[in-house]
Amino acid sequence: QVQVVESGGGSVQAGESRRLSCTVSGPSKGGYYIAWFRQTPEKKREGVAGNYIGSSAVYDDSVKDRFTMDINDERTTATLRMNRLKPEDTGMYICAALERAESLGWRNALAAAMYKYWGQGTQVTVSP
Repeated sequence: QVQVVESGGGSVQAGESRRLSCTVSGPSKGGYYIAWFRQTPEKKREGVAGNYIGSSAVYDDSVKDRFTMDINDERTTATLRMNRLKPEDTGMYICAALERAESLGWRNALAAAMYKYWGQGTQVTVSP
């Protein structure tokens, strides 16, 4: 059974930084592809950052150059460092995972339909 658990959410002021963590526990010996999605009441779930090979990640244009995703060598824990936060970054940040035995590719790294396992999310609120 695979479990995905996020932590690190909270309330910040615009311009500040926040660091989120995601831990995936399960039987996959090769680890997992891990991605971060953002859910808001107004929008559908959108991909923010996703690891697709090695430790490389792709980012949504809205967070490029401000957010950095890191993943450990075992491919079971990922962090999302969010800098220069904006009010529009507010949302529920949800971590998703897929066994690395599966095929993903950079084009699909931010596609929600590709991921099998989902966490409950951690809320990030950015005030002006």
